Amino acid sequence: MALGKVVVSALSIVLVVGVALAVVAIVNVQNQKKEEVGDGNSISSQTKTLELICSATNYKNSCVDSLKPVATNSSAEFKDYLKAAMLATMDQVSKSLNLTSSLLVEANSTNNPKLKMSLEDCNDLLSFAVDQLQASFSMVGESATHTLKERSAELKSWLSSVITYAETCIDGVPEPKVQNHMKDTLRNASALTDNALAIVSGLSDILDAFGLKIDVKPLNSRRLLSNNDGFPTWVSASDRKLLQASTEKIVPQAVVAKDGSGQFKTIAAALAAYPKSGLTGKYIIHVKAGVYDEYITVDKSMPNVFMYGDGPKATVVTGSKSFAKGSTTLRSASFAVEASGFICKDMGFENTAGPEGHQAVALRVMGEMALFHNCQMDGYQDTLYVLSGRQFYSQCVISGTVDFIFGDSPCVIQNSQLILRRPLDGQANAVTAQGRKEQHQPSGIVLHNCSIVPEEKLIPDKLTIKSYLGRPWREFSRTVVIESTISDAIAPAGWSAWEGTFGLDTLYYAEYGNTGPGAKTDQRVKWKGFHVITKNEAAQFTPGPFLDADKWIKSTGVPFQAALIH
Repeated sequence: MALGKVVVSALSIVLVVGVALAVVAIVNVQNQKKEEVGDGNSISSQTKTLELICSATNYKNSCVDSLKPVATNSSAEFKDYLKAAMLATMDQVSKSLNLTSSLLVEANSTNNPKLKMSLEDCNDLLSFAVDQLQASFSMVGESATHTLKERSAELKSWLSSVITYAETCIDGVPEPKVQNHMKDTLRNASALTDNALAIVSGLSDILDAFGLKIDVKPLNSRRLLSNNDGFPTWVSASDRKLLQASTEKIVPQAVVAKDGSGQFKTIAAALAAYPKSGLTGKYIIHVKAGVYDEYITVDKSMPNVFMYGDGPKATVVTGSKSFAKGSTTLRSASFAVEASGFICKDMGFENTAGPEGHQAVALRVMGEMALFHNCQMDGYQDTLYVLSGRQFYSQCVISGTVDFIFGDSPCVIQNSQLILRRPLDGQANAVTAQGRKEQHQPSGIVLHNCSIVPEEKLIPDKLTIKSYLGRPWREFSRTVVIESTISDAIAPAGWSAWEGTFGLDTLYYAEYGNTGPGAKTDQRVKWKGFHVITKNEAAQFTPGPFLDADKWIKSTGVPFQAALIH
């Protein structure tokens, strides 16, 4: 319950982040109007400012209520909006902390380990939410208005994560009473964040309405974000040389080898040696061939780790935690990435709990700008958890059964093989279960130029055991399959409902340019949310526009296709 209020309180900042984008340029216009028409009309101008800011939101009453006290002040400036939101935030955080403590005490006193574990997960998730909000707040405070437009993809990804963490927190709570109570406390959280995302998305229109234009130069002439060699300025010269080189030429700071031929015998030990200060460029870890039976978390204090192995079948991280064995889905991951800027090549990740383990994650990723190239993820249910943050997967192999690629990040999986495995009797396969909760979130799972095939054990039963491209985990679930090869293991309907008619009108499922016996769309579902899209519509989901790939993936040297192939 209290955990939910952490998000509510933090979301006051989020709303201000969005408001800042609109108001920072509006204030000067308002001051001019005061001089020209007097105080009475300036109050009206403030009211119109409030109306304009909230006009693009889906939850207008929440937006107006959050900002109305400031708007009644005819001399209000941007800092007044900020102060009011900060005061409201501090009040909510203090109340939330008290509630959180009581929840954890209650969980301990009832000797309910699963509830306690889920609440600890909530603490972690909401801590990440606060981090994202602080980063968003800093970006707005430190950036000029015209540069915010250029960094809007990053900002929207951060804000979207706040919704994701709140929803993930609620989903993980096993007790219905506690879960319902938490839903009550989090009722406004998603709405306020969606409002903020709407304001950020509508920045240009808001400024245009006030006669202000943002002068954003074309990509090829931008100097603020790129150097003369075309790489973004946040990629250092040493990083550019490193990421363009083949792995044979890379000199790692840490070598992991089970046989003792490196500095460390475990991946955990190599991460524990992460420099506490003075890191420039990437912290490079070479994990030599071997099966590493250890649970790894690259936590948020370890940004910019570059980890590579000797091949996805040679260097493998393995684990067997599962929901059936008492773990939460979040904690079942054999390997978890919580830090930003993580890059991985030539490694494998597996969860060996089997289909009986139910939710059993091989790889969980929630770091911004994460990239995996030539990697393999093997499991059954919930193999790859693309929780949050922009993610890109290139030339990977991913296998599983139920919802084996799931989460709420802006994610593109390209040039990869997706393998349908044989599930338990009575189960159906779903390649994806995307979890977008609010309309303005930029998240979605995109499968581009992939092949979707059954494993050998499934082939005899591929027509009787149903397999689908995806099903809607949350209301605005979004999955797009483009220019991929789809086998006849995928049922002609293509997509499966989650429960009843849940999300069928609000989801966005789309296909374009696919081939193979399972790619025919004439027998696809007739839902309002399903679309066979045009070339121009499909182009918006390629890595270039969907992930802003030119600003970060290009600099790694990893091959990717920014646009459609055909």
